[in-house]
Amino acid sequence: MSFYRKVIWVYLIVLAIGIKIVSYFPRVVERWYSNGLYPQISRAQRVLFGWVPFSVGDILYLGVAIWLLYGLVRFIRRLVKREADSAYLLTSLRKTVFFCLLVYVLFNGLWGLNYNRQDIAEQLQLDVRPYSTEELTRLLQGISDRLAVMDSVRLTDRDRFRHHRFLFDMAIDAYQRRGTLNPLFSYNHPSIKASLFSYLGDYIGFLGYYNPFTGEAQVNTTVPVFTQPFTACHEIAHQMGYAKENEANLMGYLTIRGWGETSPAFEYSADFEIYMYAAKELYQRDSTLYQPFRAEQRPGCRQDIREMQAFERRYTNPISPFIWMAYGHYLRANRQPQGIRTYSEVLAWLIAYENKYGWNFD
Repeated sequence: MSFYRKVIWVYLIVLAIGIKIVSYFPRVVERWYSNGLYPQISRAQRVLFGWVPFSVGDILYLGVAIWLLYGLVRFIRRLVKREADSAYLLTSLRKTVFFCLLVYVLFNGLWGLNYNRQDIAEQLQLDVRPYSTEELTRLLQGISDRLAVMDSVRLTDRDRFRHHRFLFDMAIDAYQRRGTLNPLFSYNHPSIKASLFSYLGDYIGFLGYYNPFTGEAQVNTTVPVFTQPFTACHEIAHQMGYAKENEANLMGYLTIRGWGETSPAFEYSADFEIYMYAAKELYQRDSTLYQPFRAEQRPGCRQDIREMQAFERRYTNPISPFIWMAYGHYLRANRQPQGIRTYSEVLAWLIAYENKYGWNFD
């Protein structure tokens, strides 16, 4: 190994150890990274890649996937032909460790450390705690009432969301409007795009994702259109440094609320998402308490629920459960012990928000 390579190895190891140590101090991460270094990094990424009309990150992922697959095929071929001696195996192991180390440092340095920042509850001064079934029922009732009011106007502008630029501009405008009221929501140099892997995502089950290596937010634009506004705002929240799924859900919901006068269909998307989380949670706690809400569903909402369920059935496959299992392990490894259920933990945040501020979202 050359001196130059040894220096790179030492540099990456030191950075990895430093990142791991810093991750144990949320206040340090919050002050010096999430509100210090990261905003500069993300702004630079969005300036660099935001103007490109397609997802640069998706091209990067595809290139890396092809490279890894090619390397794996070569490795297996050498094993089969018994051409892999101890020196080759050692070199392959060293390259694998180097690649994993590089990805770890880049992932956490460019974004991942945000998993270890202080909870958004401290910024919003919320008392987040386990909530009672009574509080959950009250939240569901409020959301249900809002959906009932919007049922007749939920289709307003919905077809325009099929035009990706209109959808993304609405999400950007929502954050900019909210940012004028609270700097916590300030969002500049937007970079949100349609995923190049949307059809693949239908089978895997993702609605959107954030690419920490390019700073781009991607939305699956082949899923039912009424889910896409909330997904877009959720991914923008990731861009802004809110890495945990419950916090991104909260930021997305607070951003969209109050948008009904401009686009009822846009605001409907957020309430529909929270309704589904709350309804599922209440049903699991006490199915008899959920029955009145199911009976009260307006025709439009019921139709959207059926469309979502039909979409999920259409793309059900034996592989996606394993992918979601792996993703759950990823979330738990990044300070989200509830795994996939972390998404629905937004209910606790919303209940805490309602207890403190009522339904005033300004």
